[in-house]
Amino acid sequence: MYSRKNQRDLTRTEKKRLVTAILELKRTGRYDEFVTMHREFYVTDADRRPRAAHMTPSFFPWHRRYLLEFEKALQEVDSGVSVPYWDWTRDNTPAASLWAEDFLGGNGRRGDRQVMTGAFAYREGNWSIRAAITDDPFLRRDFGRPSAPVTLPSAADVDRALADPVYDTDPWNSVTPTGFRNRIEGWGIRGVRGVTNHNRVHRWVGGSMAGAASPDDPVFWLHHAYVDLLWDRWQRAHPGSGYLPARPPAAGDPQRGRVFALDDPMPPWDVKPSQLLDHSGLYRYV
Repeated sequence: MYSRKNQRDLTRTEKKRLVTAILELKRTGRYDEFVTMHREFYVTDADRRPRAAHMTPSFFPWHRRYLLEFEKALQEVDSGVSVPYWDWTRDNTPAASLWAEDFLGGNGRRGDRQVMTGAFAYREGNWSIRAAITDDPFLRRDFGRPSAPVTLPSAADVDRALADPVYDTDPWNSVTPTGFRNRIEGWGIRGVRGVTNHNRVHRWVGGSMAGAASPDDPVFWLHHAYVDLLWDRWQRAHPGSGYLPARPPAAGDPQRGRVFALDDPMPPWDVKPSQLLDHSGLYRYV
């Protein structure tokens, strides 16, 4: 059993150990394997393929397992490291501690949005983008997207999602208007709401975080640790509500074979959502 801490509570030593472990995964090529996996499983509604990771009920369990695999890789480098979480409802400015030079580095510079500070700056020689999404080899950020401004989600945005007692509902995709899953995943739905929560954070950071290769920015892991924590809070708030769909969609349903029910094994690990509902034997949030 280990703990995942709020990033603002990390000591200087804890920050350094985490950064060092991430850089070691990058050096060996393992980090880029995680980026490639996320790109592979970023399947949209328009694709007639199974969707395990996004725009789907299994958004939470898939990313929980994904974080666990990444955390395991980190701990093979340094057994005392875990993924901290970034509460973007509180630490919601470019001056927040996670953007310090001794941790994740800051915003991208004007023009090409290249990150120039911290260990993940390209000019430091340890972090180059290899995912073939862009010709730029450097990490990019565009906090708040000044060309079309966006703000980070508020505590009220999160509270509205946590108050929904239903996990997910038909049509089980990006246009599902209610349910905790899509309120947190945050797809904008015309006439219902704009982009919010998880998706709006990706947009606010911008640059490398704004596409399918978003793990190219190490803040991805802190962001998704907080999303995982929100799932935990929702489960505690609604103990009588469970993962949906409990059974695969009926024959003839356009989502049959495309979404993962409670006991459907999810790729690439062949693990069921039902096996990922409880993390209490592995880690705790503090």
